[in-house]
Amino acid sequence: MKTRTMLTAALLSSTIFTAAFAADVPEGTKLAEDQTFTYRVLDEFTSFDPQLVEDVNGSEVVRDLFEGLYNQDENGALIPGVALSHDVSADNMTYTFKLRDTAKWSDGQPVTAHDFVYAWQRAVTPDLASPYAWYMELMSIENGGAIIKGDKQPSELGVSAPDDHTLVVKLSQPLPYFAKMVTHATTFPSPKWAIEANGKEWTRPGNLVSNGAYKLTEHVLKERSVRVRNDMYWDNDATVLDKVVTLVIGDDAQALTRWKAGEVERTEIPAGQYPALRKEFGEEAYALPRLCNYYFNFNLVSGPEAFKDVRVRQALAYALDRSVITERVLQGGQFPAFTFTPGATDGFEVPEVDYAKMTQAERDAKAKELLAEAGYGPGGEKLAFEYLYNTSDAHQQVAIVASQMWKQKLGIEVTLANQEWKVFLENRGNQNFEMARGAWCGDYNEASTFLDLLQSESGYNDAKFNNARVDELLAQAKSAQDTVPLYTEVEQIIAAEMPVIPVYHYSTNMMLDGSIQGWPVNNVEQTWYSKDLFKVAE
Repeated sequence: MKTRTMLTAALLSSTIFTAAFAADVPEGTKLAEDQTFTYRVLDEFTSFDPQLVEDVNGSEVVRDLFEGLYNQDENGALIPGVALSHDVSADNMTYTFKLRDTAKWSDGQPVTAHDFVYAWQRAVTPDLASPYAWYMELMSIENGGAIIKGDKQPSELGVSAPDDHTLVVKLSQPLPYFAKMVTHATTFPSPKWAIEANGKEWTRPGNLVSNGAYKLTEHVLKERSVRVRNDMYWDNDATVLDKVVTLVIGDDAQALTRWKAGEVERTEIPAGQYPALRKEFGEEAYALPRLCNYYFNFNLVSGPEAFKDVRVRQALAYALDRSVITERVLQGGQFPAFTFTPGATDGFEVPEVDYAKMTQAERDAKAKELLAEAGYGPGGEKLAFEYLYNTSDAHQQVAIVASQMWKQKLGIEVTLANQEWKVFLENRGNQNFEMARGAWCGDYNEASTFLDLLQSESGYNDAKFNNARVDELLAQAKSAQDTVPLYTEVEQIIAAEMPVIPVYHYSTNMMLDGSIQGWPVNNVEQTWYSKDLFKVAE
């Protein structure tokens, strides 16, 4: 982010480049006549409502339909969205955003600061039960936590609109990365009039009023959705793609077959097939570092009694040979994980944790020792549990390999269970599991987006890990000048207590047709916008 800093009597002012980042078509490029981009997703979206969406693919759609204060460019840096710039007070507790006066909703009404105030208050309203309400509390917005708990009214949230084009946000404590957090869907504006007129049906095609580069024209549950250009969007003239079609295809192999047939232009690569596809299709096969982690959750509240013994949790973590999973099963550039936070995270220094320094043979030996000490395994009590994951060929393969390792090395019997995405999310969130798959893609590029998941009150702390020292360190990190020692200690506690088992850190493995240009390959969050893409003639 390009900034200028200007000291005045009371303000630090930060201004972001006002040049719009949209489809950057090189001179002389011959564009395809049909500017339609069709891509595949594994599961149905959780929602098209900015304050309710909670999945990665759903957020991709919402970023097309709605626009927040800031967007990201191809490298992940902040660029203007509805906001052109912001000022920060000298005590770093007040942010004042200046909004563009050309932003409109798809029904022609102007986008104002009041639409953001409404949306942010809506996000923390207990009656809405937003799965991302906790995110607003993480943003340290004044009174956010108290409103979520029901102790204050949504109108008391520290956000106001002194006029149509000025948004003022008051924080409860300084937060150095606050501006990064407003690219997240939960912070996008919402149209009060459309929501009040249509209730829960407001996100249906025909009812949905949006302010992004696209509007929703079709949605067939678990099958397809279509969005087309929003001619009311302030930067519509710089948009090239006319239509974006999303197809729900639950089978990775079938999706790849349809990519090869030209029916979809983007799909994920099935586990283990990246090397062969790269050899066959060259640069249309991608393996890009991505700011996501993959882990296993222990249910520490209502799961097996054995999981309450840290030695059992450590044994299961140590016996997992991550290199087999990344190099033999997935084969797509993933990184074995011994810390919860990916090494690609901005400003994060990967700490040394004891079990990461061992050889796998040493980890296996230690796992057997720990399990025996806990009274399980050969000569002790039999250990068996169920592992829950959402339906996917890749998740299934990881589950099979992990369960085989635990059986062969430790004599543990693991039953595998898979569920459709929304059912899986509900059961995992309600602790209706023994061990469950977990994965997280950063909502912003800072280590807290991962580590805050293990804060005691986090809405996504599915293991229900509760550690006062972790809570204390994470609280200190929000205003610390140097977060490295704080995050290092948190990671070391996680490695010692093992409430979750880090498995690997992601790479984006996808097939992308060569006709689709403008993909942000250098953005480790893989935050992309259809308005920045274009399709060239073959």
